[in-house]
Amino acid sequence: MPGSEWIDAPWWPFAFMVLAGALPTHIWRWMGVAFGTRLDEDSEALRWVRAVATALVAAVVARLVLFPQGHLAELPTWMRLFAFLAGFAAYFAGGRRPIVGILFGQFVLAIELWWTFG
Repeated sequence: MPGSEWIDAPWWPFAFMVLAGALPTHIWRWMGVAFGTRLDEDSEALRWVRAVATALVAAVVARLVLFPQGHLAELPTWMRLFAFLAGFAAYFAGGRRPIVGILFGQFVLAIELWWTFG
């Protein structure tokens, strides 16, 4: 079959990863750089994009808290919720800085894991 020597080449999987994986991602990044300066941050479209991104992050956090996997699943739900709420409170107490809430929530979760599993 013509062209099969490319597919059988040892470098082909790496080339395929670049073509099928990285290139489509980079096209959107390049477009963002090219058109990003022309966008109005208060436009309806960007507010919608921001809302969708926030909803996706909230869904991932809810899944981690309510339906975890691995060692986290062995903790009772109330412990996971407590760590989440402690991190949320630290976020507000720390001047609405995400890093404060994330680190404090992880600290509380680590203490709970250590307390439960020794």
